[in-house]
Amino acid sequence: MRQFFEIALPLILPTAIYFSYVLIARARGAAEVPEMPWVWLGVAGGLLLAVTFMALALYGGASPSDIYQPPKIVGGKVEPGHFEPAH
Repeated sequence: MRQFFEIALPLILPTAIYFSYVLIARARGAAEVPEMPWVWLGVAGGLLLAVTFMALALYGGASPSDIYQPPKIVGGKVEPGHFEPAH
């Protein structure tokens, strides 16, 4: 689910907005709806994806000095991976 919100949604959202615009314009009786601007939709999706990745890099995750502890089995249960502060 996280991958959908971080990768797929920023790429799909501009196209979904455009399709909504076209449907509304046709419902209101617009004589001519412009052709699909694939290049602009791709650029807009790429920019949204870049903003998403930049936000994740700046506000998400652990500090670069933290040490990652991989998942391990403790007492027959899987202990998920986590970050521990550096000493």
